[in-house]
Amino acid sequence: MTRRIVRTGVQLGIITFLVLLFIFILDNRFRVLPNKVHGYLPMHHEGLVLTDITVTTCSLISSCSVASDNWHRIEKDLYLDQGWFSHAYVHVQRKREEDLLDTDRVVFDLRIGRLDPTVSEKDQGAERWESRTAGIWLRRSSKRHASDSQKAITAVDVLFGADAVEPRAGWEIKDQALLISASPDTPEPRLSVRHGSPKSLTKPTPRIRKDGKFKILQVSDLHLSTGLGYCRDPVPPSPGGAICDADPRTLEFVGSVLDSERPDMVVLSGDQVNGETAPDAQTAVFKFAELFIKRNIPYAIIFGNHDDEGSLDRAAIMSLTQSLPLSLSEPGPATVDGVGNYVVEVLARGTSSHSALSLYLLDTHGYSPDETHFKGYDWLKKSQLDWLRETAASLRSSAAHKEYAHIHLDMAFIHIPLPEYRNIENLVSGSGQRLEPPTAPGFNSGTKDVFIENNIFAVSCGHDHANDYCIVEPHSEPDKAELSTVGKKMWMCYAGGSGFGGYGGYGGYRRRVRVWDFDMNEAKVETWKRVEGGEDEGRVDVKVVVDGGRVEEG
Repeated sequence: MTRRIVRTGVQLGIITFLVLLFIFILDNRFRVLPNKVHGYLPMHHEGLVLTDITVTTCSLISSCSVASDNWHRIEKDLYLDQGWFSHAYVHVQRKREEDLLDTDRVVFDLRIGRLDPTVSEKDQGAERWESRTAGIWLRRSSKRHASDSQKAITAVDVLFGADAVEPRAGWEIKDQALLISASPDTPEPRLSVRHGSPKSLTKPTPRIRKDGKFKILQVSDLHLSTGLGYCRDPVPPSPGGAICDADPRTLEFVGSVLDSERPDMVVLSGDQVNGETAPDAQTAVFKFAELFIKRNIPYAIIFGNHDDEGSLDRAAIMSLTQSLPLSLSEPGPATVDGVGNYVVEVLARGTSSHSALSLYLLDTHGYSPDETHFKGYDWLKKSQLDWLRETAASLRSSAAHKEYAHIHLDMAFIHIPLPEYRNIENLVSGSGQRLEPPTAPGFNSGTKDVFIENNIFAVSCGHDHANDYCIVEPHSEPDKAELSTVGKKMWMCYAGGSGFGGYGGYGGYRRRVRVWDFDMNEAKVETWKRVEGGEDEGRVDVKVVVDGGRVEEG
């Protein structure tokens, strides 16, 4: 009896397998399963697929729309709004998979060029290349499950310039620019495409290394453009008087420092984008992000006064940066002034959930809201300082902080310097140079004292490119009882400008970046700079900021 039951079970199993195999083969050719069921099959991606791509050109008397259903325009003028009378846009035809008809063909390959790609390829298969405007060639398929394949193109974007890069997972930028008639001064438009479904991202968790150390590279004032950019006051000049392209030289410099210093994290302290020369800010953002992503280094941004002067505002740039791999950036609470007020917690070594280091990043906004009384630049607002107090108090009382076995440290990054940066009498000898007057706000909102009261041992800024010094500032009321034993004073440093798209000058200033090196075993912090060009490309102006958990005098 038992043997008969086993034999019957095996036979039913074989029959079930054969039936399922038959249904799978049938569905693969004729799609017999319902969409709801089909959506759970392997290799299926949710969302839309592209069935066609084209470029339309228009003038003052013609439309830039495609007179057909399901066409959508990518809202980037291929001439970057620099054409006197002409505009051009990429249009994509897209459909949901369940709405596809038998006559629809899904795009799964795209090339740019003047000649049919068939000329250079031996095996084309059944699908032939189809020509579209602006040198676009498409391969499309109406085969069953073409829309399920990870080869199907599901999104298209436009980036600009010969140096454009694509840091997003699952995307690829085409080597050849679109073939349109544009001014030589207009960065060339290039298509970037995504195959298959969007890739999920996991936000990194910064953590002290096994040796108890952690290194931050602070990069300020990159001033990246759409396109190559033009160098301002390059020192040293390009060899042989060659043309100096700002962005390639900037990125090569920062890349070389990344490779030699091997930081655990990068903080970008404002003016990553040179708004005036960035009609497509997305292209500029992708350039700096790609530097860190390809080296697997987490990074966090705050804004300067130029970032949002291009095609994207602060909220849009933050949203874009958040969508990229390895980004630690956050917009912060909507109830707090500015975009990008947040804290990054660096956890202790190993698998510990305890915080070893808290990094406060704050938005110093742009220009003065009250030019009549306080000329120049904006300042940190009351809502931001209240947020910092509340956040710091909450973190200090949490188990993640109280149970950390070593001395916990706190630091802040801003873009526009605080008014106290003008106190040159407190300059730390050998910490750097003051080559230009600090362009700090005319109004003092008391930020320095709030920082010290919340155990922040140092704040570092950007903005004034040719300054790279540090000062040590005491609290305004040094005898205040609630001040911690960490110290009643704080280091205030400049990073120095790193980008050739921003100003230099001031007697031969060379671009630079600042390093912050933490040894949590000893509660010790050192800082130094790395300089582009010349003989001193090693560590410059090395200083001990904190030792044994106490702020040094300098």
